[in-house]
Parts: sequence; structure tokens; C-alpha cells
Amino acid sequence: MNDSWSGLLYLVAALCFILALKGLSGPRTARAGNLVGAAGALLAVVVVLTSTELDHLPWIFGSIAVGTVIGVPAARQVQMTAMPQLVAAFNGVGGGAAALVALADFLRSGDADGYGPLTATVFTVLIGAVSFTGSAVTFAKLQEIMTTRPVILPAGRWLSLGTAAVAVALAVTVLPTRSVAALVLLAVVAGFLGVLFVLPVGGADVPIVISLLNAFTGLSVAASGYVLDNVLLLIAGTLVGAAGTLLTRLMAQAMGRSVTSILFGAFTATAPTSADAMGAGQPVRSVTPEDVAILLGYARRVVVVPGYGLAVAQAQHTVHELADLLTARGVEVVYGIHPVAGRMPGHMNVLLAEANVDYASLHEMDQVNGELPSTDVALVIGANDVVNPAARDSPGSPIYGMPIIDVDEAAQVVFLKRSMRPGFAGIDNSLLHHPKTAMLFGDAKDSLTSVIAGVKAL
Repeated sequence: MNDSWSGLLYLVAALCFILALKGLSGPRTARAGNLVGAAGALLAVVVVLTSTELDHLPWIFGSIAVGTVIGVPAARQVQMTAMPQLVAAFNGVGGGAAALVALADFLRSGDADGYGPLTATVFTVLIGAVSFTGSAVTFAKLQEIMTTRPVILPAGRWLSLGTAAVAVALAVTVLPTRSVAALVLLAVVAGFLGVLFVLPVGGADVPIVISLLNAFTGLSVAASGYVLDNVLLLIAGTLVGAAGTLLTRLMAQAMGRSVTSILFGAFTATAPTSADAMGAGQPVRSVTPEDVAILLGYARRVVVVPGYGLAVAQAQHTVHELADLLTARGVEVVYGIHPVAGRMPGHMNVLLAEANVDYASLHEMDQVNGELPSTDVALVIGANDVVNPAARDSPGSPIYGMPIIDVDEAAQVVFLKRSMRPGFAGIDNSLLHHPKTAMLFGDAKDSLTSVIAGVKAL
């Protein structure tokens, strides 16, 4: 294939990536956008294989086969509850691959490259290694292989600053010396920096860090495109970097915090105040599924607030069945969706779309908050941090300032939870102990099935 055809096909692939991002911006077009993006990636691979004289083809096809054997089952079998972990793992692989490619190109080219490509190589190794190890730590946190709470090492702030300074010094050293040893050492130090970067982040902030690391991977891929003189890599990496940066900012705004406070707030965090634990140890009002059925069946308006517990129980179909049953009785049912409900943006939207819930009934946080004062029952299913009044009322709380869904404005609140364990942020929710709150303990799917039976018996 000549250069003209390969350039044209690269342009088509880049256009596919742009259209994919556009499609992924809305639930109705997300599936088509995903397919268009996959088609663009496949086209790009085909162009590379047919337009370039490649050595070691058995190794290349063998690697593709191994990646396919690992990636396809992982993507098809992953539960929606584990999707953030999968995103973190794939993102880390992308960053690590970019760093290795840049390092391999440096070893191949030696002194042939000028300062421009060499600077891009150093940047790719630095950012790619940070993304690789940082993503590994976020995977471990989300998978609960390690604690989800912030991990503060002794003198952690100064250790992080010192490691970053060493990484910068090594990067500067590589440019005039072109030292292979310095570049390899830079990759090792940057990998350690990635670990230190993520360890102090905990609770609901981890998905935001995944988004930021995704932006890092995009930037490293874009830089590797410059190193390899590949325009498509440059375009694709830039798109990923820009999208990850914008998503990080939007998620931080949804949490009511700045990105810097999310990344470094643990170093300056104060001890929890008594307000954070308000209600802890106080009695709660436990009810039966029949009690909940009566509350819901004779309500005029019900707001369902789904959370991670709904995803764990795979109860999206059951809650849809309950909503249809209540609607048939003349009850108005809507879903209140917090921007970061679950563990990644759009998590709840995808789950409810699986159950064919009408998109028009999904109300964003700002909209549903205006409707809650006129709501009879707020049904909270597996959510905790996104409805915790401490975010609004307790300045000493770790989640203070995070916008929440104000379910406490409803006439009655029903929580479906497995236990009294705190949410992902690790703090108590005083609303669980409020007189207007009723607790229905158990697996969300089983509890909702019992509630459905109770509503049918009314």
C-alpha cells in the first residue's frame, strides 16, 4: 500500500475516533459510537500491517493472539460493578505500552534523533510509567486488594516531591547525555512516582484519578506518535488526553472539589470531627418488605436513588419491575442519578439502560433535588455517600462540599442496604438514624423482590 492510500485511511480512522467520542457523549448513541471507534482502531491496525515493512511478524501476530485471548473474555465477562477496575487495568497497559515503545525506539535509533524526538521520548517514558503504576494501584484499591482509604506514608509529601524532583533531573540528564541507563532509571523512578501519586487518594475520589491517569496515557500515546512519526497515534492520543482532562474536571466539579484537593488533600486533612460521626451508635428504624410496599404503593411520587449496592446485587431489572408496578397503580416514579453514583460516570445510566428503563425517567441531580420536597418516598438502593448530609452540613467531613442528592427533603426515606457499613468514603451517614428514615436490610435484589410481592398483595 502506497503512502497516499495509507494516509487517506489513517484520516478515515482518525475521523472514526472523533465520531466515536461524539457518539459516546449520549446514552442513545453510545453503542454506535463504540462500534465506530472499534472499526477505526481495526482499520488503523490493518493499515500498519499492510503499509509498513515489518520485521518479527511471528512475534507481532503472537502478541496480538495473546492479547485477544486475554482481552476478549475479560471484556465480555466483566460485571458492571468491576468495570472501573477493567478501565484502570486497560489504561495502565496503554501507558506502559507507550513507555516501552518509546524506550525501544530510543535503543534502536541511538544518537540519530534530534532534541525534538528525544524530548518526546523522555516525556513518553515519564508519563507512561506514571500511568502504568498509578493505574495498577487504582485497580488494587477498587478491587479491594488493598485498603480503599488514603495511605499516607511517613513524610509522604516530601517523599513524593523528592521522587518527582529526581524524575525531572533524570529527564533533563537524558537530553544532553543520551544515556540509556538514565532513561531506564527514569522509567523506574517514574513508576515509583505513580504509586506515590495514587496512594494518598481514597474513597470516592479513586474514579477521578482513573480519569486523570487516562488523560496521562493519552498524552504519552500522543508523544509516542511524535516519536514514531505516526500522525494517527498523535491524533488518537490527543483525543484521549483531552477527553480525560475534561472528564476529570467535570467529575471534580460534581464532587464540589478541586483536582488538587482530591490528589493532595489527604496530606492536609484534619481528624474527623464529632459532626462526621453524628448519629453513629444511635438506633435505626428497621422495617419489613411489606412495610415498604405499603409506603410505596400508596405514595403519589417516588424517587429512586440507585447506587453501587444496586450494581453489586444486579437489581436493575428488579427495580424496573417495581417501578412499572407502581406506575400501573398511578404512582409517579423517577430515578435520581448522581453524576458519580457507582464508581464511574454513567455507571447507573448503563445499568438502568440494561433493564430498558426509559431514559426520560432518569433525572440528573440538579433536577431531582428541586423535586424532592414534593416527593412522598425517596427509595435509596445501595447508595450512601451521594446522599450523605455530612457533605452539606459538616465542614469537618472528608466529603464536605460534595454536591449530593437531598433525599432528606422527601417526606419519607427508605434505605436498602446490606448492613450499617459506611460507604466507599468510609464515613457514617447520620441520615440512617433519622426518624423519617426506614432501613430494609438485605441483598437489594432479594429485598426488592419481596417488596414487589408486597405491592401485588395490596
